[in-house]
Amino acid sequence: MAGIHRTDIEAAHRWWCERTSQVGDVPVAQAVSALAELLALLDQHGEQECDEASMPERFRSPWLAWYARQPDTPCIAICSTSQGDAVCKGCGRTFAEVQCWPEMTPAEKRATWRRITQEHTAWRFNRYAERAAERRTTTP
Repeated sequence: MAGIHRTDIEAAHRWWCERTSQVGDVPVAQAVSALAELLALLDQHGEQECDEASMPERFRSPWLAWYARQPDTPCIAICSTSQGDAVCKGCGRTFAEVQCWPEMTPAEKRATWRRITQEHTAWRFNRYAERAAERRTTTP
């Protein structure tokens, strides 16, 4: 089972701090407080990740509410793993990650997102980012 990295917990905490009303059945104040407590516990124990399987529900619910609003897949519809590449040039996932994506847990998916974002080599970060910027400057 994968761990939920503190950067995702921090992002979820910031997202909840920007809310003005509850999301689903999770009140904003409860979510902000729970995620702040979780971050404090990580600091206290010198940990960078929280185990997904053993995460208490008071922490899990607000994290999952944030997670549900994140893009599910890094796919940009250019899959070079179908051409035999071990790592997709488009999204940066390995062949196994592409194949197993539907069965992966939220923490496993976020770990993959974190890795490909840190590597920053997939076309989703360079080639297509440049095209998007170019279109903004040439569009009337």
